[in-house]
Amino acid sequence: MNALYSLLAVLALVLAGFACGQGAPARMVLATFVPYAAFAALLIGFCWRVARWAFVPVPFHIPVTCGQQKSLVWIRFAKIDNPSTRWGVVSRMAAEILLFRSLFRNNRARLSGGRLILGESASLWLCSLAFHWTLLLIMLRHLRLFLEPVPAFVNALERLDGYFQIGVPPLYFSDVILVSAMTFLLFRRFRDPALRYLSLFSDYFALFLLLAIAVTGILMRYFTRVDILSVKQFALGLAAFRPGASQALSALFLCHLLLVCALAAYLPFSKLMHMSGVFLSPTRNLANNSRSQRHINPWNAPVKTHAYVEWEEEFRDKMQAAGIPLEIENETEDAGNARTN
Repeated sequence: MNALYSLLAVLALVLAGFACGQGAPARMVLATFVPYAAFAALLIGFCWRVARWAFVPVPFHIPVTCGQQKSLVWIRFAKIDNPSTRWGVVSRMAAEILLFRSLFRNNRARLSGGRLILGESASLWLCSLAFHWTLLLIMLRHLRLFLEPVPAFVNALERLDGYFQIGVPPLYFSDVILVSAMTFLLFRRFRDPALRYLSLFSDYFALFLLLAIAVTGILMRYFTRVDILSVKQFALGLAAFRPGASQALSALFLCHLLLVCALAAYLPFSKLMHMSGVFLSPTRNLANNSRSQRHINPWNAPVKTHAYVEWEEEFRDKMQAAGIPLEIENETEDAGNARTN
């Protein structure tokens, strides 16, 4: 039911986008107000979530590690899996963010004949890596619509993406990989009963929304051509705060625009915020140096200490009556005997 409800929600957005493309007032609202509202929601929500995470106190040193911790000199330790220095943490975070290292080491567990069998889940790692990298490539490629002149690296990425010149216009391999990876991630949730039971509306909605954005973008490029000059003029107008809805903008483009705005407004309040949360996770961004440095809980309330000297002075009479030796008197007698000798 969660998958059905999320699919219906995305279809409703698609129909709303096509409906807005039919009337001039709705086109004007969609092309002027909605993009700025979505960008404001993205910016404010993103900053709000990051600020909330940044100001949460971390009273304990809780890095999650794999491998030997640094201890004695003659024991080899894992510099990346169990970092003890700042550069080790940077290397570990880079491997996690760029290569999804922890996901690569993840195992798949299943019961077969009453036995627990652990297997590799390399397919999940590969599809997740392909999805994130191709999504980044597509976002960078879209900068050509908002910048004039187009930066050289954007042109280089575009030539690299369509290197094999398949078809006219050239087929971008990032489009094929992105749709294939999202289809696998969606099919994986349907296939696995345990994962299907744990999946929420938000899990399916994000996948369906991203898939709808990719499909509408592919339709515009390869099947129903759009006026790219009008699209770029519209994008430059948005970037310069001079929005305008040209009649040359098709209903399919407005549908694509509405889906992108919905994703931008939804992102700060969804699980997609892991894109920034990974940088602020204390289980990842802390060095495991508890053996060499003492970490004190900042929440500890100040405690009034009672030294032994004060305690002995307080109970001196009772200790003498009980025949308990007093250290202060013994130290005084030892010092006097030493001076006499």
